[in-house]
Amino acid sequence: MVEGGIAKPDKTDFSECWKTTCKTPYIMRLSLSAGIGGLLFGYDTGVISGALLYIREDFQQVEKKTWLQEVIVSMAVAGAIFGAAFGGWINDRFGRKLSILVADILFFVGAIVMALAPAPWMIIIGRIFVGLGVGMASMTAPLYISEASPARIRGALVSTNGLLITGGQFLSYLINLAFTHAPGTWRWMLGVAGLPAVVQFFLMLSLPESPRWLYRRNKVEEARSILEKIYPANEVESELIALRNSIEAEKADEQAIGDNFLAKMKGALSNVVVRRGLYAGVTVQVAQQFSGINTVMYYSPTIVQFAGFASNKTALALSLVTSGLNAVGSIVSMAFVDRYGRRRMMIISMFGIISCLVILSIVFFQAASHAPKISQLESTHFAANATCPSFLSAPNPTSWNCMSCLKAECAFCANGANEYSPGACLAKTSDLETSCHGQHRTWFKDGCPNKFGFLAVVFLGLYIISYSPGMGTVPWIVNSEIYPLKYRGIGGGIAAVFNWVCNLIVSLTFLTLTKALGSSGTFLLFAGYCVIGLVFIYWFVPETKGLQFEEVEQMLKSGYKPLAFKTKSTRGENQSA
Repeated sequence: MVEGGIAKPDKTDFSECWKTTCKTPYIMRLSLSAGIGGLLFGYDTGVISGALLYIREDFQQVEKKTWLQEVIVSMAVAGAIFGAAFGGWINDRFGRKLSILVADILFFVGAIVMALAPAPWMIIIGRIFVGLGVGMASMTAPLYISEASPARIRGALVSTNGLLITGGQFLSYLINLAFTHAPGTWRWMLGVAGLPAVVQFFLMLSLPESPRWLYRRNKVEEARSILEKIYPANEVESELIALRNSIEAEKADEQAIGDNFLAKMKGALSNVVVRRGLYAGVTVQVAQQFSGINTVMYYSPTIVQFAGFASNKTALALSLVTSGLNAVGSIVSMAFVDRYGRRRMMIISMFGIISCLVILSIVFFQAASHAPKISQLESTHFAANATCPSFLSAPNPTSWNCMSCLKAECAFCANGANEYSPGACLAKTSDLETSCHGQHRTWFKDGCPNKFGFLAVVFLGLYIISYSPGMGTVPWIVNSEIYPLKYRGIGGGIAAVFNWVCNLIVSLTFLTLTKALGSSGTFLLFAGYCVIGLVFIYWFVPETKGLQFEEVEQMLKSGYKPLAFKTKSTRGENQSA
């Protein structure tokens, strides 16, 4: 998973969930209807990876300008940052239901704008609309599900939203693959997202508001009528009392620390427990993004092409594997995080990520080093002005290989007999691409033919396997446990903002980095970031497995240190570190 979290359910939640929802199908209707927001979240963050390949083909300025590709990808992330903030205000002021409906409208408008876009600037506007919807859905869908679910199965139902996010990403890769030969390719890929938004909009119209929000607005009878549909008759009164006590405690906290943002922020940062919680919470969120995961989720087919697979369809098919592994990893995390602990799973995950990134760096370096040479004869085989101008003016053209050609903003037309043999370095134009294909040759513009490409795909898959069960889901679990109750909302919000901002930085700079450092240097850079992240996780993040919230608070109050750095007198007090 990327920007959402799977709330960790109790081990008995899933069996209890099936029993409860079979008896009361209305609960599943509520959860799945709201969960479509998670599906849309995953779809719209994943679909651009494949659509970008075809947008580049339709718009020459996108093909030529790396920064424009990065803007198209990252504007959804930028929109999500503002969408999450705006969505929080709508949630509190107008309710969870209206927030989901607004998100659906944004998803639909964004999908239509992108599908009909006559120019790249319009795609960017559509991406901003979609991003606003993603930001709202990322916080509203799990909130609505948690507040409209029986407490005993809440974890299992909220976790379905997390699974729908990764499921949406996987679906986006399937849809991308399905439309590779359809007229309009990328327009269909981006436009399809409008359909689930319409379905959810009409489903939500027939569903109620969150009972918690209604009770807080003094609409007690409306809240009661919804609880009567969710709980057995003999449990309604006790749930109503629990709801009242919870809201009264919440209001008391607001009176103590203030109910406006600045007052809450001041209260949080002046509290030593919250500050230490933020050290841990922000650390894991920043480390998650700088592990480079969203370079894979947003640019996966492009990375596969860097590895030497020129065909768009092949790149999309191989990228489907990474998305599927991400979804599987989320399920693995849910099964093992309570058994092995949050801290241990993140540390093991980081070791795996670092190893895979270093090996990927070596693989891409070897691929670049063994790229086919450029043949003068092959290059002049085409039209007189077809040869790459930089190759013609190079002081030592005999030293050029395919990578030299691509770095000069030209393209490599592989040798017809053997694509690993010396080929042609040509100007990157659509006419020459057609001419190259017409001679049954392969046209390479992002990566070079090499015998290491398969290894790159294998270790990309291993990278996802290492990432998803640990750094993919655990940072969100840590942030749900590390803060005192009255500061949990603002603490988690601050950490989430760091997550989104780092996500934006990574997605907005990846292609620029690959141009400046090469694929090998870029993956090595992310490996370096991960080493720093690993050190910070080891030093700042305590183990919260099996601890009550009060025990976590007490541990942070006394100050957390890794076990290896504890004094002998304190080492025995907390063996869980």
